Amino acid sequence: MSKLLEDLKYRGLIHQQTDEEGIKELLERESVSIYCGTDPTGNSLHVGHLLPFLTLKRFADYGHKPVVLVGGGTGIIGDPSGRSEERQLQSLEVIADNAKRLTNQLSNIFRDNKEIDFVNNADWLGKMSMIEFLRDYGKLININYILAKDSVSSRLENGLSFTEFSYTLLQGIDFAYLNEHKNVKMQLGGSDQWGNIVTGLEIMRKLRGDAEVYGFTIPLMLKSDGTKFGKSAGNAVWLDPEQTTPYEFYQFWFNTSDADVVSTLKKFTFLEKDVIEELAKSVETEAHLRKAQKVLAEEMVKIVHGQEALESALRVTSALFSGDIKSLTSEELEQAVKSMPKASLEKKDYNLVDFLIESKLAPSKRQAREDISNGAIYLNGEKIVDLDYQVTDEDRLEGAYSVLRRGKKKYLLVDYK
Repeated sequence: MSKLLEDLKYRGLIHQQTDEEGIKELLERESVSIYCGTDPTGNSLHVGHLLPFLTLKRFADYGHKPVVLVGGGTGIIGDPSGRSEERQLQSLEVIADNAKRLTNQLSNIFRDNKEIDFVNNADWLGKMSMIEFLRDYGKLININYILAKDSVSSRLENGLSFTEFSYTLLQGIDFAYLNEHKNVKMQLGGSDQWGNIVTGLEIMRKLRGDAEVYGFTIPLMLKSDGTKFGKSAGNAVWLDPEQTTPYEFYQFWFNTSDADVVSTLKKFTFLEKDVIEELAKSVETEAHLRKAQKVLAEEMVKIVHGQEALESALRVTSALFSGDIKSLTSEELEQAVKSMPKASLEKKDYNLVDFLIESKLAPSKRQAREDISNGAIYLNGEKIVDLDYQVTDEDRLEGAYSVLRRGKKKYLLVDYK
């Protein structure tokens, strides 16, 4: 087995292969062009989309040629895989803008890979007429073949439009086009893409007969409790730094459970096996130190956002832990306060005791006085023990908000009406 396949096996990244021996022989014989795609149905990818592209990057790191497809054509329709209802269609302008945004996000991940090729299937699907589609490709695939696919059969009871029904054929056309024009010999995707990948192989078999092409999928990423990976407090964790800041991104990975952290390190990071095994030992012997989670969080911010963003996320983390809020830049301050619970108050002077009551950080004046006297109250990172302290304009960061902290971890952002 090639070193690449050994590495993928160790990391648990091999699910299905159309021809295991053929893929092994191909990867050992030559530098292979491999593609992985996504549709721009939204303006950002989230961490649930990451694994196929990070796996493609592993192929690239072993000398193979990555081709990333952002589906400006198929995105107009949307893949029915994994959906229980018809997708809401978006305008061509929105899809085109989304495609640019997703390309930028993926370009950042592949910034160290010089030979990467980005393509958009709108460039060939958009030029095809309906008559050409039906004549050149519709005749190649039997209707029963499509009906047998899980992504289609699971939707038949509730209804499936011809638009989404035709999706698998369009993705198959992509594979055939890239094979002919860019010598792409393998498609890589998540396990939910198996049916679409095999459709591409079937189209090429009907068109050319002897095309040397393969499909490869990775497992669906689930947490140890069986729940879907990629959500934080019920919300998606986005790759767009404006939707999920690098600090929030760092915290998502840092909060990975002990039960999941080693598997996540294997699948998502590019750390060597011996490093991962050492971190696995630390989970067993000194879990309270959270060394594995810290390394995971640092690696993932660096991969997705770069070294500078990681340093900024670490400064925000350190400032919130130490209380040194005022040391942050305005951009870092925005990251720090974005996910805090919020309270809105009138823009006026307050006695600190009243400030705690009105912001609801303290339930009563008695508790507020006790917290202040015990040194448990911090305003913008500074401990306040004076019961007569007045909160004024000088305590409003950027002239717009104040950061309250009670104890070590309970933060509250106060903005002003």
